[in-house]
This record gives sequence, C-alpha cells and structure tokens, in this order.
Amino acid sequence: MEKNGYVAVANRIFEMALLNMFMTKEALDSEAFRYGQRDRNQFVRNGRLNMELVLEKFVVHFTDIYSGNDDRFVEKYGRKFFLLYLKPVINGVGNYYLEAQTRDAGRTDVVVDYMGEQFVVELKIWHGNEYNEQGEEQLAAYLDYFHLNRGYMLSFNFNKKKEAGVRVVKLGDKEIVEAMV
Repeated sequence: MEKNGYVAVANRIFEMALLNMFMTKEALDSEAFRYGQRDRNQFVRNGRLNMELVLEKFVVHFTDIYSGNDDRFVEKYGRKFFLLYLKPVINGVGNYYLEAQTRDAGRTDVVVDYMGEQFVVELKIWHGNEYNEQGEEQLAAYLDYFHLNRGYMLSFNFNKKKEAGVRVVKLGDKEIVEAMV
C-alpha cells in the first residue's frame, strides 16, 4: 500500500511485528533501552504499572543521555527513545500500539495495555503554551474515547530555560500527567 509517496503496511499486525523487529535490533545499542531494563522492577507494584513513575524516570534518563545532542530532533525520534525505554518495562506482560486510530479518526500516539489496564500517552514537541493546551484538550478527548480519567503527555522541549519534570494537570474530570524533557 502507498501513503503520501511512501510504502505503508496495510495490516496492523504486520506493522507491529515489523516495528518490534526493528526496535529489538535497535535496542542492542540503545542506552534508553538499557536504562529501562535496569529500572523495570520498580515500575510494577501489586501487578499494576505505575506509568507516572515511568515518565518521571524517563525524564531523568533522557536528560542524562540526550541533553547534549545537537542533532535536529523530530517527534518520531522522541517516540522511538520512549518506546525503547518502555519496551523492557512491559516486555512479556504488556503491549503497546502506535497511533491507534479512534472511531472518529482521531489518533493517539501510544496506547499501552498492561495486565488489563490501558494507558494513553500523547507525545508532543513543545511549541509554546497554546500548543500545549491544545495537546491537553486532544488527550482529554482520547481519554473520553477510551473511557479513562487519567492520561499521559510527554513533551520534548528544546528551550534552554525549560523546566524539565513531571506535573499533574486537572482538565475537567480528567487528570493529565505531563512530563517535559
């Protein structure tokens, strides 16, 4: 299948199988993967994944590993680093889906399934407060679709004066855990 001049995988199962194959090869040389592998035992308590803690630790490790990187950064690389970190955490017990399409044609970036619980994670490049607020609204709509009250947003901010870290934002009846790297 062709989409926007590129080859696209028409079958979701094959797409995820190919992604996992490429991610597994990339994991061999990835510091993000090694950090996730080293930290994985602290993220699950009583069979439940603590996605907020996953984001907190990812912020720390991403800053340690990639803060001095001058390469042009695009959203897909941020997602790749996050997935490389997440892969050993959920490996064998959970799964994730990329850009899961909702019934109304909206798209989320990552949906993580872990022991019957879903986590919707929206990934963004920081383009200011207004753009961030639009991302929060977008995530709240996804949460409505998935019948969830808590979601996660990971923003990649390249401003020198940014405040990296994690905070919780209330948006109506929704809680959004926002991580900034």
